[in-house]
Amino acid sequence: MFTGIVEELGEVTAVEPLADASRFRLRGPVVTDGAKHGDSIAVNGVCLTVVETGEGEFTADVMAETLKRSSLGALTTGSRVNLERPMALGGRLGGHIVQGHVDGTGTIVERTPSEHWEIVKVSLPPELTRYVVEKGSITVDGVSLTVVEAAADYFTISLIPTTLALTTLGHKQPGDPVNLEVDVIAKYVERLLGDRSGPAQGLLPDDRATGQNLPLGDQGTGQDPR
Repeated sequence: MFTGIVEELGEVTAVEPLADASRFRLRGPVVTDGAKHGDSIAVNGVCLTVVETGEGEFTADVMAETLKRSSLGALTTGSRVNLERPMALGGRLGGHIVQGHVDGTGTIVERTPSEHWEIVKVSLPPELTRYVVEKGSITVDGVSLTVVEAAADYFTISLIPTTLALTTLGHKQPGDPVNLEVDVIAKYVERLLGDRSGPAQGLLPDDRATGQNLPLGDQGTGQDPR
């Protein structure tokens, strides 16, 4: 479980194509401190399983399904990534409950800067519209954020200087893809009440036995402007 509060802005140092997957090597001295094989680290909001660690880096295998259905497939050597370790039991929930199971991807539509913050417009897949509400929580590339405006096909977020400086959202440009995870509470409430509009889309099962999360991978990080 994550909170969407990014601990570190890491970097992809190598991408090794495999038969039906890719092995990523990522630099992140903070998140790898004490990390071992089998631990989880969120990379741009996707929960990945650590394979190896060493010298401030770690490797993680990402299967084809995750590469296809998240923005991780667009990463190359040198790409910056948001990194977060799972929240320790009894720790502060600084953002909101984040699973690291990506529900879909959006695209940066436009950025509107101001003196002290920046408004970013992000496209929203139609199957996720019902989960996004004004002043509600959403995870964008692993960053816990508050929705400013919620429309049928987009939403906006307001980014403070800290978020702009310490996460990938400060560098994303119009056209760039981002991973989206909606508030898990909304999905459980929908399930309990009975979804009158059809089953939720984009939700994949978690396969811990293989050390790989099918739902679009691994967990997230970020700063919440609230």
